[in-house]
This record gives sequence, structure tokens and C-alpha cells, in this order.
Amino acid sequence: MSASITAETLRQWLTSRKPVTVLDIRTGDDRAQWSIPGSLHIDAYHHLRQGSPGPLADAVLPADVPVVTICNMGVVSQVASQSLQARGFDALFLQGGMKSWSLAWNTATVPLADEHAESLRVIQVRRTGKGCLSYLLGSGPDAVVIDASLPPHVYQELAGQLGLRIRFVLDTHIHADHLSRSRALSEETGAALLLPHQGRASFPFTPLRNGDKVTFGKAALSVLLTQGHTLESTTYVLEGMALFTGDTLFLSGVGRPDLHANPDAARQRAGLLYHSLAQLLDFAPGMLVLPGHASEPIAFDGVPLTASVGDIRSRLSGWLSSEQEFTERILARIPETPPNFTRIVECNEAGILPEGDPADLEAGANRCAVSS
Repeated sequence: MSASITAETLRQWLTSRKPVTVLDIRTGDDRAQWSIPGSLHIDAYHHLRQGSPGPLADAVLPADVPVVTICNMGVVSQVASQSLQARGFDALFLQGGMKSWSLAWNTATVPLADEHAESLRVIQVRRTGKGCLSYLLGSGPDAVVIDASLPPHVYQELAGQLGLRIRFVLDTHIHADHLSRSRALSEETGAALLLPHQGRASFPFTPLRNGDKVTFGKAALSVLLTQGHTLESTTYVLEGMALFTGDTLFLSGVGRPDLHANPDAARQRAGLLYHSLAQLLDFAPGMLVLPGHASEPIAFDGVPLTASVGDIRSRLSGWLSSEQEFTERILARIPETPPNFTRIVECNEAGILPEGDPADLEAGANRCAVSS
């Protein structure tokens, strides 16, 4: 009988750098959608479904570490692990496959200038199975969470490890590619729920308007309205050090303006995005940009995904020559619409999680960016 491993246990193994070979046996097309960082790929999927080990029969793998086989749902990978066990490998299959991996996560500490390093902490919480980036900020005894995309206990445990109490929970906008856990985190911790001012959310929250400040400990976040991806999209500015840009500005792209918008509205929002980006890229070159998503699976390496305003300004310099050229470029590069985004938006506007397994709704990579 084939042995299995849960996504949480595999996450812990990768976090602790436990030696393991993660073997993805899916097709190349499936792997291209999303994968586990550092995994090996041997396309044996169709062979295994037909009862043959295919390329696994003579695959060369490390013999002294466990092998965890991966497929989409954890069915064919079970056959793969049995085939490897027959060859003498310590093989396990990932329960639930890549669907279960959707909620896997890791963290990285964002380096701050020396004068702030002791009094202020910024932890990037990376939902590697989905590419979502959320943030835990701490100053004194207080913590703030921005764009919670993982179950509330994750943020509570991280805050507890640092001796922090979560006082405020913020979202940068109404998300379309993942279910927000911000309301649930607020309710479980008693923290104030702060969202950009808009008429979309149908549950109680404290609205934030352009120019407002959120003070926690000895630090403060300034509220900057950066419309375009959505009309309420907001960036939170951390005291001349960092910009939490949500889905407005990424490290190698910008937010798409077309979700829940007809062609005329998408064009109008692209124009708003142009001006929002110009505003963001006018900040000091050394300020850090901390986006809401990554476009690739996020490694368990402890290295934060960030770049300076100056670097991103150079990267996007050809995009911002004029509003008209920017708008045409963006509208011509719109990626495929996120799967199930309408239902995800409905849940986020209602502040609810759907019945059943949220991974059924969230599975797959995010598609909220237009890449450069």
C-alpha cells in the first residue's frame, strides 16, 4: 500500500530544509500552470494511467532521501509512488495533489534600514501554491495584516511567535483571484477591519480614504488611493520605507484593468492606472515595492520578493511615455480571465467563504497582472 504525506507536512519539510525529492509526474501543460518550487519533472502521467511506469521505470533519483510524487488530485501520483516503492525508493504521494497545495505557504523577513530594524518588523507571508503575498507588520506590541489570503490561524501563530497582537486587518482592494480571509481574521482576533472606501463590500468595516493614516505601535501606514486595477485599489505607504501596492504594481508588471468592466470601463480604468503608476514611481528610488502577488511559485528560500522603486521605474520606463500608449499596450496584453473570478468576487464582496473546500474555487495560478 502506498504511503502518503499531507500538504502541511511537506510544507514543514521544505521550510526546515529537510532533504526530499519532490517529483511532479504531471503533463508539461499542467506543470506550466503551477508547480512546487524546486520540484523535478518527469512526465509519466499518461503512462501511469495506462498501467505502465513509463519513464519512471529507469528514472535516476537520489536514493537516500524520500521521494514525494505529485499530480493534480493525488490519484495518479499514488500509482507513481507505488512504482517507485517497487524499485526500492522511500516514496510517498501528496494527498490531494496540487489542489491541496493551494494553501501551502512560507515566509520571508523584509530587510529594513538599520534605524528601523529593531523597532519595526515586516514579514512577507507567501502563499506559494497560489502566488499570493500578504504581510504581517509589527511595531511595539501591535501588528497589522495586509491582504490576508491564508486561514486566520497562520497569521495568529506568526504574530504570537513575535509577541505581537493583531490590531488592524487591511485589504488593498476587493480581490478577484483568491478568497480574502481578512474578515475572518478580524472576527477571530478582535482586530479592526479596514478596507478602502467603496460601495462593494456588504459587511461592516471601517473605510479608509485617501490621506488617512493607520497608526500601530510607533509606526504608521499612509493611505494612497491608486485606482486602475479596481476603482478602490489602494497602496499603503510605510513611512518612507515601503509601498504595499496590492495588485496595482508588481515587480515585473502592473494590475489588469478589465475585471468586472466592459471595454469602455476597462479603457477608463487603464487611464486611471497610468496616473496611479506615475504617482507610485515618483516616490524615492530606494523605497521598497511589496506587491500582492508573484507570477511564479515562491521558493522556500527566505528571500523576500521585493524591488526598489528605482529598479521598477527603469523596468517600466517604456510603458509610461504617454497615457494613450500605455492604455493601448495594457489592453492588448490582457491575460486570460482568472477562473471562477466572478464567484470569488461575490464571496469577497459578501465577506464569506464558500461551503466546502475553498481550493475548489481558488485552484490554479493568479492572473491579475499584465506582465512586462
